Amino acid sequence: MREQAKTSKRLPVVLTQDEVAKILVQLAGTHHLIVSLLYGTGMRILEVLRLRVKDIDFARKEILIRDGKGYKDRITMLPLSLITPLKTHLDKVKNLHATDLENGFGRVYMPMALDKKYPSAGIDWAWQYVFPSGKLSVDPRSGDTRRHHVQDQAIQRAVRQAVMDAGITKHATPHTLRHSFATHLLEGGYDIRTVQELLGHSDVSTTMIYTHVLNKGGRGVSSPLDVL
Repeated sequence: MREQAKTSKRLPVVLTQDEVAKILVQLAGTHHLIVSLLYGTGMRILEVLRLRVKDIDFARKEILIRDGKGYKDRITMLPLSLITPLKTHLDKVKNLHATDLENGFGRVYMPMALDKKYPSAGIDWAWQYVFPSGKLSVDPRSGDTRRHHVQDQAIQRAVRQAVMDAGITKHATPHTLRHSFATHLLEGGYDIRTVQELLGHSDVSTTMIYTHVLNKGGRGVSSPLDVL
């Protein structure tokens, strides 16, 4: 009788809060703000990069994530410590958008053909990317010249370098910050259903994988060596 192969989920790499702080120290400017949002909100990298100005609600201190994984919308928190840096950043982005408009550009990509339904929405400040690219480019689909959002590869490289510079040996990527966000919330006493909603998991069993660290390693069992 042939033995069936057992499959198991790989446990995610999780950083300590001290390690997250060491990584952030290595970053500056827009990269620091993006990586701070990854850890501070639990968003996926493309969810952060695709944010539009209107998705950030400073008054309610929350961020609306549109068309996340599974094409679902959800809400996560806006970290209080990022409110001022984000407002300062958006002031610079607004000036950049104004310059683009003066030069005959400033139209952003609109999802689901909304530009046909609302022709002027593409140049509206509310629809602009929170993290626009530093240069204009030609959209191969339409041939239009416009400013896309920052590329995820740039953030991948920045995090990889920051991890190395911080002397961290774990294989940490931008997605590791999402894992760390979830784990640290559970460690802080938040219930798993709340964490599930913030992450946008459709099934709580997906969120359950983060409870492995709550056992403090080795399934919470004390080694007999430690009682000698």
